[in-house]
Order: sequence, then C-alpha cells, then structure tokens
Amino acid sequence: MTPVLLYGVPEGCSFGSIVALEWLGQPYRLCRIHMPEETQTDLYTRIAPVGETPVLITEDGRALTESMAILNHVAAHGLQMGLGHRQGSPGFDALNRTLAFLNTTFFAAYGPLWFALEHAQDPETHAALRRFGETQVRAAHLKLEALLGDAAWLSGERIGLADAYFAAIARWNDFHKVVDRSDFPKLQALYERVQQDPAVRFAHEIEAGREPSGAGGFRGHVSLEDVAAELGLTAAEPA
Repeated sequence: MTPVLLYGVPEGCSFGSIVALEWLGQPYRLCRIHMPEETQTDLYTRIAPVGETPVLITEDGRALTESMAILNHVAAHGLQMGLGHRQGSPGFDALNRTLAFLNTTFFAAYGPLWFALEHAQDPETHAALRRFGETQVRAAHLKLEALLGDAAWLSGERIGLADAYFAAIARWNDFHKVVDRSDFPKLQALYERVQQDPAVRFAHEIEAGREPSGAGGFRGHVSLEDVAAELGLTAAEPA
C-alpha cells in the first residue's frame, strides 16, 4: 500500500514527519487527525494503541508510532539523498543524539504547559504548572543553543531531519509564550532559516487545510475510516 502518515492538528509534532516525507519524494498520503478528540476514539486506538500522533502506516501495513522512529524510518529510505547515514557512522550518531534530545528534553519541556492548558482547572495549579513549564522550556533552549554551537543546522552541513523536528516543536513557544526566542539568537536564526525551506512551507499549508502541490510525492488525503479499511479493521475488531 502507499504509505499514510496520520498527522495531528493543531500544531502536532507530526509536522516534522510531513517535512521528512516531502524531502524523501516517494509516494505517500496523509490522514488529518484532530487532537485530542480523534486520537481517543476506538477506531484510532485500534490502529495506534498509544492514542497519539504521528503514526506512519508503512508499505507493508505496519503502524509505526513515535516521531523519532518515523524520522529514522524515512532516513533509512533516504540514505542516497543524504537524509540518513550508515548505522554506526559519525553522521548517524550525531543525528540520533540530536533527535533524542529533541524527543525528550525539548519536547518534554512543554509538557507542563500543555497539561495546564488542557487539564488544570484550579488557578493555583495552573499558575504552578506555567512557572514550572517556563523553567523547563528556558533550560531546554539554553541546552539546545549550546548543542547547535556555531553550526548552521542541527542536522549537519545542510538542513535535515533534526531541523524539521525542531521546527515542529519550537513553534509551540509562539502559542504558550513563555520565553522570548530572541534571547537565544542562534536558535532564532535557525528557526527563521528553516521556515524558508519549500517542504516546511508545504507542511504549513497542509496544516492550514490547503492542498499544496509539493515536490511530487504527496498523493492526497484519506480518511481515518479509509486507513482502517485498508488495514482490514472495523470498529468491532482488535488491531
């Protein structure tokens, strides 16, 4: 089957996986998932028991979850294009180190802020979570600024998968407004550079609900029900 990426809106970290698939240039489809409503449905959790986005349905019908796993899957299919590196090579290690940092420290820093927004009803609890989240986000930015150093890109000598994933998460600060990214000039410059990439602009258009032409691999949207049918699932059957 033609691979399908189940991506989350609004502002899911799956944004990075859309960018990666665009760079890969091989045929793929997209399935738009509204968070958190659709990720909690019976049909969705039969496809992805973790109840989160993104999910990549591979050519052989496997449901691959977690952004880091999906990005490494794309990297392995794009070795000749420079998207990935031979396992065990310095490039491979550097990419995985950076993806791991983004996937844990940088991503997780926003956890208290999302929880405060979606679940904290008590004003004191909400304020405490906001304060904790701000501390975590600021610390994560400081560490990532140091990790970037004087390099132009997190992925190496050119824009790559780590930069795409960074762009997906870094924009959350524009929503929560807990730090001023200009306090981190290297990250601010990186963020601005990433926004100029055609695949990044394509992903923004997709999230906005438009249907851009892209680089040629995109084969349109399918519904969650269509994905389930291709996998042979129904609402009454286990995954």
